[in-house]
Amino acid sequence: MKTSTHKLRVKLETTRLIAFALSFLVLLLSPGSRCLSGNALDRLRPDRLEAVEKAVAAMQRNRQPVRLKSSLKDYRCVIHVHSFLSHDSRGTVDEIVQAARAAGVRVVMFTEHPDSETDFFVDGHRGWRNGVLLIPGAETSGLLIFPKASVRRSLSAGPQKLADAVRATGGLTFLSHVEKRMDWELKGLTGTEIYNTHADFKDEVGLIKALTNPLTLLLQIAPVAERYPQGVFAALQDYPADYLRKWDKLCAKSPHTGIAANDAHHNQGLRATYLGDGRVRLADALGESIGELDVAKIPLLAPLVRGKPPGDVVMAIDLDPYLYSFRHVSTHLLMPELSEAAVREALRKGRAYVAFDWMADPTGFLFQARGRGRTWPMGSEVRGIDGLILQAAAPLAGQFRFLCNGQEISRQTGRSAKLLVPKPGVYRVEVWLQLGSQRRIWILSNPIYCRAG
Repeated sequence: MKTSTHKLRVKLETTRLIAFALSFLVLLLSPGSRCLSGNALDRLRPDRLEAVEKAVAAMQRNRQPVRLKSSLKDYRCVIHVHSFLSHDSRGTVDEIVQAARAAGVRVVMFTEHPDSETDFFVDGHRGWRNGVLLIPGAETSGLLIFPKASVRRSLSAGPQKLADAVRATGGLTFLSHVEKRMDWELKGLTGTEIYNTHADFKDEVGLIKALTNPLTLLLQIAPVAERYPQGVFAALQDYPADYLRKWDKLCAKSPHTGIAANDAHHNQGLRATYLGDGRVRLADALGESIGELDVAKIPLLAPLVRGKPPGDVVMAIDLDPYLYSFRHVSTHLLMPELSEAAVREALRKGRAYVAFDWMADPTGFLFQARGRGRTWPMGSEVRGIDGLILQAAAPLAGQFRFLCNGQEISRQTGRSAKLLVPKPGVYRVEVWLQLGSQRRIWILSNPIYCRAG
């Protein structure tokens, strides 16, 4: 059984995050608020949300097939997903699979928080469910792990020994929540997160300092969240510069596959229930009570409860449904077939790219090297750079940035771009889209490692 101290810690953390989320939105939507500035705030203005929604619809209509050819197929995968097997989620497999199908996701890689009652590998979600491939894994000791056999005895051994144990099974290991582990140097990792939704959310330091009373949310946020749910979810998306700097340093030493971490829990929300006698009970998305409010002391709540019988839910706000998380970002895998073995091989070899799918479907994107009558996909190590050309193409016109060892060396606009490799190095590509008045990152490729001959 989990200890009461553990439950208290989880409850306090959940309450803090909810308060942050609600206060964040209150600040954005309060009439006349001018206390803060920044991209995220601008994006959550109703007029900006409407403009983004129209731009997204227009881009979807403008998609065209990519002309570059590959023998591999493009499959959407979400990584870092929690279910009821984690202490901080109540998500069911049916709910998760339904969201995956609606978002066009074919692979879900779970990362449960281990506990003493279950073995995440033995008891985890595995196999095919209604056309979606499920793979069990865990988030622990700063890592995402996907072993091919139970590693329960190694869970408390420390990060390096745990990574070694997972690798010994033929499994995969990824550095997680990089913002907390910028100085980590572990050996033998498969890769690292290069974007984490939760970390992106927590990165709004200025907003945290400016928290205000979250109760205003009950009167102002619901209409906007209902009208632009995906836009509200995506408003906090920023360029993950710190994650990418760490990744570039890791890749300079050895190949590391970059993945997106959805960090999906479906545990952020608020439910207000009228108890009668002027009292309103607040509960979080896990059903844990946050507290009670006295309407007599908070006149703003009066319209919510007027004429309502006791027991009525007067407001329910869901901030992180699986559907919006899965639509937000994903890791696209280039594979000859859809199977667990192919998924593991693609991640191990770096045949993957990260995309913010909420903007536009990137399916078909390619980044490859060509020379000497051969073609190499993402993740490849190529010996000899004489005449070697890097090619990239996407289904929408955008800005292509070629980076070598983390430094931009070329910028081109269009549906495709190419670069004659000037020197040995680790090369990757970013694709940016013009979304309304802002240019936003859309695709992050995995590298091609161009070595001296």
